Amino acid sequence: MQRLTLRSVADILSLPYDEVIDTRSPGEYAEDHVPGAVNLPSLDNDERARVGTVYVQDSRFKARRMGAALVAKNAARHLETYLADKPAGYRPLVYCWRGGMRSNAIALIYGQIGWRVGVLEGGWRSWRRLVQQALYDVPFPAPVVVLDGNTGTAKTALLHRIRAMGGQVLDLEGLARHRGSLFGLTVGESQPAQKGFESALAVEMAKLDPARPVLVEAESNRIGEIRVPPALWSAMQAAPRIEIAAPLEARAEWLMRAYADVTADPAELAARIAALQPYQSRETIEAWQKLAGERDFLRLAAALMQGHYDPRYARTRLRQGKPALRVYASDSLDDAAQDTLAQRIVADLEGYFSNR
Repeated sequence: MQRLTLRSVADILSLPYDEVIDTRSPGEYAEDHVPGAVNLPSLDNDERARVGTVYVQDSRFKARRMGAALVAKNAARHLETYLADKPAGYRPLVYCWRGGMRSNAIALIYGQIGWRVGVLEGGWRSWRRLVQQALYDVPFPAPVVVLDGNTGTAKTALLHRIRAMGGQVLDLEGLARHRGSLFGLTVGESQPAQKGFESALAVEMAKLDPARPVLVEAESNRIGEIRVPPALWSAMQAAPRIEIAAPLEARAEWLMRAYADVTADPAELAARIAALQPYQSRETIEAWQKLAGERDFLRLAAALMQGHYDPRYARTRLRQGKPALRVYASDSLDDAAQDTLAQRIVADLEGYFSNR
C-alpha cells in the first residue's frame, strides 16, 4: 500500500494509477468527489448512519466491529461485480473522507489480491482544501476574455465550436448543468452541489495554459443555484468583453432549437413562464402563456427576449461602463454562421488578445 499526497489540483491530471475509487457513501460522493472517480462505497448511506449511531451512543468497539463486517461484505460485492474483470496489474487509488479506516480497509483487501493500490493521504478533505485554495486563495491563472451577447445569440454553442477549433474556453454553464436563466435547467436534469461544481471547475482551470487567453461566457455571479467563485468572478469583471449581435428573429429561431426540451413539455413550459410572475404583469404572463398554449414558440421566444431578457441583460454588471471591445454581427445563427463566428473569434483570441 502506497500513500499519495497531492500538492495541487493539477496533480490529479497525471496520477500513476489506472483509476480513482471513492469509498465513501453514495450521499458523500453525490455532494462532491474527485472528478472522474468511481464510487464503490465501503458503507452505503444507511449503513454509515447506523455505524455512526452505535459509535456515538453505544460503543466504539461495537461500531468498528459492525463497520468491519459491512465493509467486508461491500468489498466482496464490488470484487464480484465492478472489479471482476480488472487484471493482475490493475493499480487503483482509493480514498475516503480523511484517508482513514474506510480507505485503509479497502486498500488492505486490494493489496492482498496483488493489486498495486494507493491511498490518498488526507482523503477527500485534502482534495477539498486544494480546490478551495485554487478557487479562493489565488488569482485566476489565465487572462480572461468574456463572450457576451443578448439571450439567444448561441454563446454556449459558440464556446463549443471555438474549443473544437483549438480555442481555450471555460464552459461554466456546462459545469453548472444550467443554461443561465429561469429556462436554463434542462428538463429532467439537476445541478451539481456547489462543492461538486467547484471540484470540476478547479480541474478545468488546472488544464488551462496560463499564457493563452481563456474565453468565458458572460454570466452573473450565480448560474442557477451555483455561485461563481470570487477569483473567477473578479477576473470576469476586469476582463475585456466581446459581443455577439444578431437580429431578434435569428435569436428566436436559435432559442427554439436550444430549448426544445422545454417546449416539448407543455406543463414544464407553463411552469417556467409562471416563474416570471414576480417580474412581469399578470397581463404579460397571460399573453405568454397563450402563445405557449398555441405552440407559437417563435413569437413566444421573441416576446420573452423583448419583454424580459434583453432589458435585464442590459443591466448586467459585466456590461456597466464597459463597451464591447469587438462586436461580431451575424444575420443568422445557423450552423454555417456559427462556424464563421467561431473562426473569427479564434483568430482574434490567438492574435490581438494574446498580444495585449
